This record gives sequence, structure tokens and C-alpha cells, in this order.
Amino acid sequence: MVTRPATAATPTIHSYLRHLRDQGLTSEVPEPLGIDGEVETLRYVEGASGRDGWFAQHDDRGLTSAARLLRRIHDAGAGWEPPDDAVWGTHPVAGEDLVYCQGDPGPWNYVWHGHEAVALLDWDFLHPGPRVDDVAYALRWFAPLRQDEHALEWHHFPEVPDRRARVATYLAAYGDLPPFDVTAEVVAVMRRTRDRMAELAAQGAEPQRTWVAEGSLDDEDEEIAWVLEHRADLSGP
Repeated sequence: MVTRPATAATPTIHSYLRHLRDQGLTSEVPEPLGIDGEVETLRYVEGASGRDGWFAQHDDRGLTSAARLLRRIHDAGAGWEPPDDAVWGTHPVAGEDLVYCQGDPGPWNYVWHGHEAVALLDWDFLHPGPRVDDVAYALRWFAPLRQDEHALEWHHFPEVPDRRARVATYLAAYGDLPPFDVTAEVVAVMRRTRDRMAELAAQGAEPQRTWVAEGSLDDEDEEIAWVLEHRADLSGP
């Protein structure tokens, strides 16, 4: 079992996870076991996660399996009816083709068996939004749409990856999305993420308060500027 701090959104998140499991995703998301005061309990999902996720998705097998799993989850969750008193982990995002977005589908939040993504954890930022909201967030970290030094040092690629090719591979694996401006959508998600970090920090939430004190907002601004500057190299016009 795993225990974690509960929030006002935890009952809504548990309702959604139970729905996904009722749709047959019994190993792909954690099983909620209960809420006791300010603590939630979930069943442990066996496999590698966290830092190991950087290595698991270097090849196309890891990249495509993560995209396909996200698609399966989005599709399975589409018919869920949120409780009347639903509380979201972050602000809903308006748009078309709305699903329930995980909100933080980076490699670290997947569970991996070797180079196969088998489950998705940490649903703290569950919210209604377009599919592209989660997809764009994932592309930032899976491609990655980040500076060369980050790709080598943070993501541990042995050499700078072909980001454009990895974007195309991820989108093909997710499948059946209308054409969209990848750079614009990624930057929009980055800005929302930055704003949410600032909002949580102002409320005294951790680790966001520490991140902001250490300069993370400036770091996010630099990363946004870099993505815009390298638009043609990352995903085309």
C-alpha cells in the first residue's frame, strides 16, 4: 500500500480512478483504497517509476507505449460522470474534444516494466480539458522540447535526440488527433503550469513555494522562450 497526503480533490480523483478500473484498466492506474482524514491510501503498483522513467522512454518502444497508454486512459475515462461536488486538482481548460486530463503525464509518473509503460500514477492535477492539453504536456518532457543540455543531463539521453521525429512518433502512437500547432499548444501548457506553480506558491503549498523561492518561475520563462525560438527545429511551423 501507498499513503499520500489527501487534498480536497482526492475524493473526485478516487471516483475517476474507480471508473477507469471499472472500464478494465485494473493494472494501468492505482487502486484507491480509502481516505482517512488527510491521508489517502492506494494499492502499490509494481514497477519502476520516478527517475527511472527518463531512461525507459529513450527508445521508440517506451515513447510509443506511453502515448498509447495515455490514449487508452483518455478513451476509457470519457464516459465518467463526475460527482456533483467534484473538486479538480487544477483549473479546467476549455476547448473541444474534452476528456479528463491527468495533468502531469511526464515519464516520471509512469510505471515501467523495462521499456514498456504499464501504468500512470499521481493524479493530483486531474481536470477536464482537451486531449491536446495532456498530449502537449507529455511532448515537452518526452521529446523533450527542452535545451540540448537538459536532454543530456536531465533526461540522460546519450546524444541529443531528434525531437521532431520523437514528436511525430508520439503523436502517431496516440493516434487520431486533428492537426494542431505543437509549439503553440506546448507553450500554452507551459504557461498554465507556470501560473499554477505561482498560484500554489502564493498559497504556501509545497514544493511549489520552495521552487518559486529558488527561481523556478524565471526558469520556466527561459524554457518557454527557448521553445518559441526553436519552433522550426522542434516540430515545424
